[in-house]
Amino acid sequence: MENGFVFIDEILHGIRWDAKYATWDNFTGKPVDGYEANRIVGTQALALALMNVQKQAAGHGYGLLLWDAYRPQRAVDCFLRWFEQLEGGSTKEKYYPNINRSEMIVKGYVAPMSSHSRGSAVDLTLYDLSSGELISMGGYFDLMDECSHHETESISNIELQNRRTLRSIMESNGFESYNFEWWHYVLKNEPYPCSYFDFPIIAV
Repeated sequence: MENGFVFIDEILHGIRWDAKYATWDNFTGKPVDGYEANRIVGTQALALALMNVQKQAAGHGYGLLLWDAYRPQRAVDCFLRWFEQLEGGSTKEKYYPNINRSEMIVKGYVAPMSSHSRGSAVDLTLYDLSSGELISMGGYFDLMDECSHHETESISNIELQNRRTLRSIMESNGFESYNFEWWHYVLKNEPYPCSYFDFPIIAV
């Protein structure tokens, strides 16, 4: 692993994760290049900031579930090749029901140079510490639709408040939100703001 990067679960004890791009459950319909293990990697700065997020969330009765953090550039390149392929349709209903895959970049859901590849972006949600159930956010991870926008009017007031709770916790611990994706946050003072890494995620 690159210097300055860590496995997040080795720093945040009790964290839950499901690295979707290491599985078949993502918008491409198969594991993505560079994700050779179902682990979440990020910069040390990201891990330390998330430690504070975890503590604050626990004070509200919530835990954190992480879906992605560091993303190898080869994974982004894999996305770009997938955009050019003919529409297969197997993941469209779940992940991009109202747009074509070719629109994902122009609509702002995928970037050719991703903040994830700098190592200090994270995709996450909250779950109830007492029940283990995910908190309803009015849409699933990587749902590329207007209902994933932070202040959409297409979800319930409770779901909107849940999003605002996550946003408040993240922003109070040094993260910036992204208007089009309620789950996506980037560390404001990221250590490698101009570097895009490409080492694979490998279990050790």
